[in-house]
Amino acid sequence: MSGLPGSVETVDDGHDLQLFDEPRAQAHPGGSARLAANAPLAVRMRPAALEEVIGQDHLLGPGAPLRRLVEGAAPASLLLHGPPGTGKTTLAMLVSSAIGRRFVALSALSAGVKEVRAVIEEARRRLTHSGESTVLFIDEVHRFSRTQQDALLGAVEDRIVLLVAATTENPFFSVVAPLLSRSLVLQLRSLGEDDVRELVRRAIADERGLAGTVTLEPTAEDHLVRLAGGDARRALTALEAAADSALATRDGAIDLATVESTVDKAAVRYDRQGDQHYDVVSAFIKSIRGSDVDAALHYLARMIEAGEDPRFIARRLVIHASEDVGMADPTALQTATAAAQAVQLIGLPECALNLAQATVHLATAPKSNAVTTAISQAMADVRGGATGAVPAHLRDGHYAGAKKLGNAVGYRYPHNVPEGVLEQQYPPDELVGRDYYEPTQRGAERAVAERLPRLRRAIRGGR
Repeated sequence: MSGLPGSVETVDDGHDLQLFDEPRAQAHPGGSARLAANAPLAVRMRPAALEEVIGQDHLLGPGAPLRRLVEGAAPASLLLHGPPGTGKTTLAMLVSSAIGRRFVALSALSAGVKEVRAVIEEARRRLTHSGESTVLFIDEVHRFSRTQQDALLGAVEDRIVLLVAATTENPFFSVVAPLLSRSLVLQLRSLGEDDVRELVRRAIADERGLAGTVTLEPTAEDHLVRLAGGDARRALTALEAAADSALATRDGAIDLATVESTVDKAAVRYDRQGDQHYDVVSAFIKSIRGSDVDAALHYLARMIEAGEDPRFIARRLVIHASEDVGMADPTALQTATAAAQAVQLIGLPECALNLAQATVHLATAPKSNAVTTAISQAMADVRGGATGAVPAHLRDGHYAGAKKLGNAVGYRYPHNVPEGVLEQQYPPDELVGRDYYEPTQRGAERAVAERLPRLRRAIRGGR
């Protein structure tokens, strides 16, 4: 096994730990030229130094945490959290190379506890016999079970390995707390449009990339940038496909039609099991609450295009109809419920129309959270012990012996008076006079706000 800094290793016991073929070509510049030439464009353009990394200035600028680590700060285990194609693997390799340590890569998709322990034992042996340290890179670490993550703790604690783990999910949800506490958590951001544009132009000109063999028309470049969705790997993959087509059919000029014919759908940043699921639906609900119908429709479209279960979206709309619209527009709940029923009856793609109609209704409706506040306060009182006995005249009197217990005795039937409302105690003694529902002056709730004080005075006898 090679002990060169930055090399990707396998162990001699037959366990295949070389689960990333891409880094090997980058890590061994003197290796097979044929392998490097045949590697995908995204691999050939992998940055060889921090200065080549595009984006992530918050981590790599002067004094930033990753920059300080590379420039000689005390080594620390890292958890790199961010969307696909933002450079997590690249940064792990650059950190390993910069601090002069052996680099071993595992993928949580295929490695288990046995493989993890094999790496740790080999790292321990090297550290003991030659003083050589190991950087262990684990991609998709959120896919490790708790047991698999726990297997890393001792080696990380004792600095047997310097762990660099990558995840597309929020590590505070997907990584065990002991591992989090032993690691520096760094969040990578999606590349901006200018970042992707610079990356594409560099790949066209660079000798490692397309070496100037193609040209890219401005409209085609704009479309590539838009399709990438902030993902460097996707941008370079799309560029390579378009370049192959242009070189095969014309003189290497990539126009808009070429890009459209090779890549027909933009990347949708959404993981139904991960962080994006919660972020997008949160933005969806908050846009409806904020009455921004256009933003709400955007997030609805993102969920639908990403394959979100339409029943989940419908449930959120039904909840929102009462939570944030409430009595300001009582018909909002009817619309949301009807949309949920339509989803069950029709399904995708047509039920997208029903979900959109409900979204528009709720977003443009007057808003009131008075219902939410009222039930929250009532439940808080109940949890706090403010219950009390049900007044005797309200108790069930439909069984033999009820009257002997005083149940239902003295109950006054509201329909027996012209107004349909009469003075009578309804809450337990401890809660007489306690107001929960406070209607707003918005939408249909304005009429309720005008009527409610009269109702309370009639029921409570002026109290």
